[in-house]
Amino acid sequence: MSDQTPSAPPTTPPADEHRRIEAAAAAGGETQSGFVRFMSSPFGRNLGLVIALLVLCAVGVATAGDRFASTDNMVTILRFASVIGVVSIGMTFVIIGGGIDLSVGAIVALSSVWATTLATQTMAEDTHWLIMVFVACAVGVGCGLVNGVLVAYGRMAPFIATLAMFAAARGLAEIISEKRTQIVDVRGLVDTINGEFLGISVLIWIFAVVSAVGWVLLNRTTFGRRTIAVGGNATAARLAGIAVKRHTVLLYVVLGLACGIAGIMLAARTGTGSGTHGQLYELDAIAAVVIGGTLLTGGRGTIVGTVFGVLIFQTLTNVFTLNNLDSSTQAVAKGAIIVVAVLLQQRVAVRSSDST
Repeated sequence: MSDQTPSAPPTTPPADEHRRIEAAAAAGGETQSGFVRFMSSPFGRNLGLVIALLVLCAVGVATAGDRFASTDNMVTILRFASVIGVVSIGMTFVIIGGGIDLSVGAIVALSSVWATTLATQTMAEDTHWLIMVFVACAVGVGCGLVNGVLVAYGRMAPFIATLAMFAAARGLAEIISEKRTQIVDVRGLVDTINGEFLGISVLIWIFAVVSAVGWVLLNRTTFGRRTIAVGGNATAARLAGIAVKRHTVLLYVVLGLACGIAGIMLAARTGTGSGTHGQLYELDAIAAVVIGGTLLTGGRGTIVGTVFGVLIFQTLTNVFTLNNLDSSTQAVAKGAIIVVAVLLQQRVAVRSSDST
């Protein structure tokens, strides 16, 4: 009589149960991937920013009433957002390209000082106030060129190269101005930039034009596609025939030009050129770009998101000011918002990679 080994019980679920599990898993995967795709899309990110801005406005109305909701206050928010907004547009390109710049505030200060020296203003009075605009932009471009060359060809980390420029530009601004505030005597510049066009402040128009040009440059030109490629994978971009080093230099030049424009805007708005201009602009610009959905690791970002990021931070500052909250509290709130934004970016990125 032969021994028969008893067969093991079946470990696989019945066919109906197996199909039910597969169908549920597929439905869950489709739901998750669809949500992730929506939140990762520019429309989904911008929708979240619009909601955040509306919530801030509701808080402003609830805490400050008509002082916040007045037309004059809305214009004030936009006017103050315009200068840092121009810097943030330039910062968007550098961060998408995989870099960072800690010197933007110092470059703004140096541009405003150099454009308001006695020699420059004398030339402007003899010719045209556009000379001052040209000088400010040239100073910004020069600083951006130095940053770009150090990063791309000097193989310096962007953090170190721009930190050195931060110290050097701020120090040079103080040397040129002799640590004094230089008064803008060219009334044509002040009156024009502080004036209105079609009932809207020229400062707001400048921000709008720079934003529009930045959007076209990023989304409708080869320069924008190369910027995304370089920030996403510099090695792959180089193998694809993109001159990565030259393009990196151009990104910092674009940011330098934005700082020069912001410098002359700030000089006209305040009527002064000073080595103290642009303090903490590095924090505000990077924060606006990150809040707008641009990845700090590079390869993704939007100009529209940056504009909303600027408006969110400026609205937050306005609400705090109207409620007599000090600048230290504002700084803590901005820092917390940056942390939350980066954590959300990381979570969306992980879920996106898991769903693929």
